[in-house]
Amino acid sequence: MKIALVSPYDLSFPGGVTEHVLALAAGLQASGHEAQLIAPCSEVPPKNVAPVQPVTRRVARVAVGGAVARIGVSPLSFGPIYKLLKQQQYDVIHLQEPLVPGLNWWVLMLAHRLTNAVTVGTFHAYHRHPGRLYFWGRPCLSRFFRRLDNLIAVSEAARAFAGELFPGDYQIIPNGIDLRRFGGRPEAAAASPPTILYVGRHDQRKGFGVLFEAFLRLKPEFPGLRLRVVGPIAPGLRRRYQQAARERGVTGLLFEGYISPEALPAYYHHADIFCAPSLGFESFGIVLLEAMAAGVPVVASDIVGYRAVVASGRQGVLVPPGQAAELARSLGELLRNPQQRRAMGRQGQATATYYSWERITGKILDVYTDTINRTAKKQAVQRAGCAAGTPRRQPNHVERTGTQA
Repeated sequence: MKIALVSPYDLSFPGGVTEHVLALAAGLQASGHEAQLIAPCSEVPPKNVAPVQPVTRRVARVAVGGAVARIGVSPLSFGPIYKLLKQQQYDVIHLQEPLVPGLNWWVLMLAHRLTNAVTVGTFHAYHRHPGRLYFWGRPCLSRFFRRLDNLIAVSEAARAFAGELFPGDYQIIPNGIDLRRFGGRPEAAAASPPTILYVGRHDQRKGFGVLFEAFLRLKPEFPGLRLRVVGPIAPGLRRRYQQAARERGVTGLLFEGYISPEALPAYYHHADIFCAPSLGFESFGIVLLEAMAAGVPVVASDIVGYRAVVASGRQGVLVPPGQAAELARSLGELLRNPQQRRAMGRQGQATATYYSWERITGKILDVYTDTINRTAKKQAVQRAGCAAGTPRRQPNHVERTGTQA
């Protein structure tokens, strides 16, 4: 199959959806299919086995749910997308977050007009309630939603969020993890001195401030403890945290900045505990899988998306979000108990095997095949109906499920 993987987010900037689409492209190529990435790209495209079609370099920063999304919204991308769809003749067009304005809209407007491709949409996002723009834009967004031939959600939380305003037959296929890349941590790889690892952006919803306060509380009992922070951070914000640590006489706060994908696994391998203190709005949590695949126990917020990955007491511990004292208590208990850390690390590795990209790619390919077959059958029925005088209708998932958006 020839597959277009479409993402509205800047491929030059790290993020969960970007990691997902890059890994999926690699998995599809490894399975013998031809995959191309269509996305905005403000800088140099990331290294990947699949070719990248950077349809625009213009990216807008949009605040959504306590985070900042970098979205390609330039209307000038319409022309390159038109030419691309007309020339390439894909079998499948797979869109990530298909209702995000901009590039995805142009693709959905043109897909059935210019190609015979089926369209599949994967929904990643979760918020407690739909945003006002999402709610008031429903009449417009429904037109694009009806152009999708099949629907995927990465978790039950993502399915519930999307389905609240746009009902349909969503199949849950979670994010995946490259076990070869993150595995291989030696049994005796515990850090010395003891190290807590944080990986992620510094958006408000990621809750790093809560972890920082918990770290300060732990230092009197664990003087050698280190908090290693991986991910892009503004220089001013980094200086504020460093100044606050100095004022408390605390050392061991290490800001590593952005780390390349190739170097990232080593940071997991040299950590005792991985901490994800997010305040909410997480539909899944790829970083949890990365830690689990590396054999590192997880301490994370007890939120909907994380409960889909970690069972408290098995692969790690879930704590109430936003409560530094509780977070410090759970981190301290694990720091005192290396045997429990090792047991949770082994359980995490066992769980991570169910999320291998080989398995996830296979499930997504099954969706592609099913969608192509169903659409072909419907088109045959419609052609027969047209010959008999019945008006032709475009195939889509709404007809298949009997639901209306």
